[in-house]
Amino acid sequence: MKRERRSFSKEFKEQIVSLHASGKPRHEIVKEYDLTPSAFDKWIRQHETSGSFKEKDNRTPEQEELIHLRKENQQLRMENDILKQAALSWDESRCDSSEPAQILGISNVRCPTTFSQYLLLRS
Repeated sequence: MKRERRSFSKEFKEQIVSLHASGKPRHEIVKEYDLTPSAFDKWIRQHETSGSFKEKDNRTPEQEELIHLRKENQQLRMENDILKQAALSWDESRCDSSEPAQILGISNVRCPTTFSQYLLLRS
């Protein structure tokens, strides 16, 4: 039968860690407080490495890099979507290269012949 997920306060975790540090055997603490061995081991490891029980304080450099890369990837996807929308709004057939770029609201400039020129004129 699957155990229901429980949450424990920082104070409780600190108490468990201090019991272990004082020499009480792991199996006794796990049994007495009805803990899973993996949760107990995780608390001990977190306390030894960072002194904090928060996940963000206990990430490895690789985990931090992965989070950073995922955020950067999301940003680049959004920027790519914006450029795709801009490309769709640029209709090459609306303008002939000899007429002014009044369609874009710019005077004394010829109509852009490439999408990159269009983007430069729009900015």
